[in-house]
Amino acid sequence: MSKMITLSLPVAARESRGDSRDRTIETTEFEAYIAEPTGTPRGGLIVIHEVWGLVDNIKDIADRFAAEGYLVLAPDLLSSIGIDAHIGFELSAIMKSPDEKVRSEGQPRLREAFAALRVPEFASWALAALESSVDYIEAQPGVNGRIAVTGFCFGGSYSFALAAADPRILAAVPFYGAPPESTTVSQIACPVLAFYGETDTNLIESLPQVTESMEAAGVNFVAKVYEGAGHAFFNDTNPFMYRADAAADSWRRTLEFLDSSLPD
Repeated sequence: MSKMITLSLPVAARESRGDSRDRTIETTEFEAYIAEPTGTPRGGLIVIHEVWGLVDNIKDIADRFAAEGYLVLAPDLLSSIGIDAHIGFELSAIMKSPDEKVRSEGQPRLREAFAALRVPEFASWALAALESSVDYIEAQPGVNGRIAVTGFCFGGSYSFALAAADPRILAAVPFYGAPPESTTVSQIACPVLAFYGETDTNLIESLPQVTESMEAAGVNFVAKVYEGAGHAFFNDTNPFMYRADAAADSWRRTLEFLDSSLPD
């Protein structure tokens, strides 16, 4: 069974907002998609969407994990800044358009839509919302503290961030996420399995430093790079970037990793 639910920021996060007028921190409630397995869950899993928001593709991924036995929560982190699923679909269509003119003319709209992501208050709000998501998953019957996180692109970056911020996370699986701040790497207490595409230049160039930082901090970090693949290789709604072989292999590895990291 799957449905949308409404969650609230933790009380401490709500009280710390003061009288700021920034809408990303005025928002104290957010929606999330929950997908429930049949029977007792093998654990709880937070799935963090791409920069397009909580679109159907992410809901489908949540359903796939639920079919594997996990209780899955996919929070909507971007409606707070005006990027709901409808808008996210439109923005994604601009980026994926085969018409170069559409992509070029759409750049101002994309820049405007994503400007709020660079505001520091948004990152604080998003982490508070993710910790509230962990609160919810932790309280569900059968989870028994077995909680992991995975995410894609924007969600991959926040998978790193949540693993550093919340010790209740026992495993993290970032897909092509930007590297975590070096000051937070030492706070990651769980194993991390990270996926990258070989042609995703910026992330690949930073990977040696990320690996070195993880090793220095004693983090159990494994990076898998797929030859010939780029950013968003897992997204089967992106005809330009999707790579079926890399997606299938990373799915298999993710399930094996979760199974070993969230034991009964």
